[in-house]
Amino acid sequence: MPYVNIKITREGATVEQKELLIAGVTNLLKDVLGKNPATTVVVIDEVDTDNWGIGGERVTVRRERGQ
Repeated sequence: MPYVNIKITREGATVEQKELLIAGVTNLLKDVLGKNPATTVVVIDEVDTDNWGIGGERVTVRRERGQ
């Protein structure tokens, strides 16, 4: 049973986009590794940008600077 955890920042991914991610990852595992879609688990965690750091600083700060 494959388990895939996708972590994204909480910035407005739509329900439709999340459905596409879940379906796409499930199909990729089926096509590449022959995994059964019925037993493939995909979890999307949305993380606030204050709780996500890159290069030693919060993503919120980087976004405020336009990076």
